[in-house]
Amino acid sequence: MSKVVNRVLRFVVMFIGGFLGVVIMSLLEPVLKSGTVPGIPKVTDSQMLVVYAVIGLIFALIFYILTPSIVRRVKKFASYIEFELQKVPTSKIIAGTIGLIVSLSLAYLVSGLFKILPIPFLGPVLTIIAYIVLGYLGISVATKNMGDFGKLPDIVRKMQVSNQESKMEPCVSEAKPKILDTSVIIDGRIADICRAGFIEGTIIVTEFVLEELRHISDSSDSLKRNRGRRGLDILNVIQKELDVEVKIVDTDFEDVSEVDIKLLKLAQKIDGIVLTNDYNLNKVAELQRVPVLNINELANAVKPIVMPGEEMKVQIIKEGKEQKQGIAYLDDGTMIVVEDGRNRIGEEFDVIVTSVLQTAAGRMIFAKSKR
Repeated sequence: MSKVVNRVLRFVVMFIGGFLGVVIMSLLEPVLKSGTVPGIPKVTDSQMLVVYAVIGLIFALIFYILTPSIVRRVKKFASYIEFELQKVPTSKIIAGTIGLIVSLSLAYLVSGLFKILPIPFLGPVLTIIAYIVLGYLGISVATKNMGDFGKLPDIVRKMQVSNQESKMEPCVSEAKPKILDTSVIIDGRIADICRAGFIEGTIIVTEFVLEELRHISDSSDSLKRNRGRRGLDILNVIQKELDVEVKIVDTDFEDVSEVDIKLLKLAQKIDGIVLTNDYNLNKVAELQRVPVLNINELANAVKPIVMPGEEMKVQIIKEGKEQKQGIAYLDDGTMIVVEDGRNRIGEEFDVIVTSVLQTAAGRMIFAKSKR
């Protein structure tokens, strides 16, 4: 699709170049027909048609060759404008637009007075100055006094409350979009979190993340291949079975090769939040001040709190690293190290919690037999 768009753009720019050449020749036509240019003979009407065609073709060819550079610079400039506009609050943009429209309307009315001035060229000059000055004042005044516009909803709300005291509408803030990285898609728990309704806002999946998933799915390693296919299945579940909005975006950063850095740049661009369970990506995002939601941190946060002295029933699964230690697990995967549990593998018995250790990988519980 991008090739077709580039080809169409190239022909459009070529047409604009040819048209520009014809316009330039129309301005030079009186001079060429007069024969007053030294070294250039007088051009007849029939010769002028040939000159028009040649100059138009030359300009069209020049613009056709320069199209990639022109399109690249236009895209870069458009991305810069978009990035800068995203930093401006929507309320300021709306207030500035209203102020600009009002001020330009006033300038149009004032410019009619300048047309009756007897001094040549003074009217158009004053008209241009009026449009520039009033336009700037309109934007400046509207944005600086936008607080007054913000009071209007409060006034309307108070009137509604006075008329209908029993009906009050809560103010709901718009949720930021959530950008999924490859690791959190393959992990699969994001589908359960969305199903439980803990994710608000639009789910963003990028083309380069999908490409990485496809590459993993086509891997010769069976483990990687299964992980990639699992990730694609999870995306299908989120998109088709869950009540969340999923948007596939083709935004890419050609100057960056790493997928993680692309995700952080996209989050900065659209003011989104990255969803991941990658510890390294989490740390890099903190350095760049990009908001991140880590699934592993969420899993650790919702695990049941266990205090020293509490009793629980466990089953020893395997031997521990230290002498006489046995290892058991809670239903949520929390590991329990039981003293003198090595000789009781397979048994289920009561233990008393002695201490709890919180690590980056999760929570570890140390216990001893109740006996």
